Amino acid sequence: MAARGQLTTRAAMASISMALFLLVAKAWAVLATGSVAMLGSLADTALDLVASIITLLGVRWAAMPADDEHRFGHGKAEALAALVQVVLISISALAIAWRAIDRFGSKQGTTGFESGAAVSVVAMVATFALLAYQRYVIRRTGSVAIATDNVHYQSDLFLNLSVIAALALDQLFGWKEADPVFGLIIAAWLLYGAWNAASHSVDQLMDREWPDERRDTLLALIRAYPGAEGVHELRTRTSGGHDFVQFHLSLDPAQRLDQVHRAMDELEAAIHRDFPGVDILIHPDPIGLVEPGQEDVTR
Repeated sequence: MAARGQLTTRAAMASISMALFLLVAKAWAVLATGSVAMLGSLADTALDLVASIITLLGVRWAAMPADDEHRFGHGKAEALAALVQVVLISISALAIAWRAIDRFGSKQGTTGFESGAAVSVVAMVATFALLAYQRYVIRRTGSVAIATDNVHYQSDLFLNLSVIAALALDQLFGWKEADPVFGLIIAAWLLYGAWNAASHSVDQLMDREWPDERRDTLLALIRAYPGAEGVHELRTRTSGGHDFVQFHLSLDPAQRLDQVHRAMDELEAAIHRDFPGVDILIHPDPIGLVEPGQEDVTR
C-alpha cells in the first residue's frame, strides 16, 4: 500500500504542476484573444488547480494506515476528494454557460487567433502527457480520485479543440456566434463528465458490490475449495485501494475447531492468490444452516 500511496501522490503532484503551467498560459491567451471559449478554458484550468490540490490531500489521506478510530483504513477519502472535484467542475460549467449566454447577441468578436491557437496546442500536448501518466497510475492503483482527475483532463482536450474551432470560425469565417456556442458545448461536456465521475465516487461511499464478473470469479473460487459445501451472505466492497470480502461458508460440523481454522487459512490464501491484498472475513457454518433473511448463493 505504501507503493500505491507514492504513485497516487506523484500523479496528484503532476496534475498540480500541469494546472499551474496552463493557468499562466491561458491567462495570457484570454488577454490576447478576448474569447469566451478561452475564458471558459481558463476557468476550467483554475478549478483544475484547486481540484488537483484536493486530490493530493485526498490520496495522501487515503494512503494513511488504519488506526484505532478508522479500523477499515481511510480509503474513502479518495471518493470524498472526487466528489469535491465534481462540485467544482459543475460550478465551472455553470459559470461558462452563463458567460456564453451573456455573449449571445452582443456580436462581440475575438482577436489573436494565432496566440489562442498556439496556447491551445501547447496545452493539448502537455495534457496528453499527463493523461498517459495518470492512466498508468490508475491501472496500478485503481484510484477513484486520480480517475476523476483523469476525466477532467480528458475534457481539457475537448476544451482546447473547441477554443481553436471557435477562434477559427469567428476570425477566419466571420461567424461571431461560434465563440459562445462552443462555450455552451464546453459547459455541457463538463457537466457530463461531472455526472460520470460522481457515480463512481458514490458507488464507493455507498459500498456498492463488486462488478458481477469479478464477484462471480470470486464465488467460483470459493465454491471450488475442497470441503466447501455452500456459500451464503457473500458481501464485497471497495474503499479507495482496499477491497473487502466477507461471507459464510458451510462446512462439515464433525470437524474439530483446529481443522476449521486451518481450512479458513487455506481458503484465504487461495483467494489472495487471485485477489491480492483483499481483506477477508469468513464465518464458518455447519452444513445446511442458512438463517432466515440470509442470501444463499450455494449453487
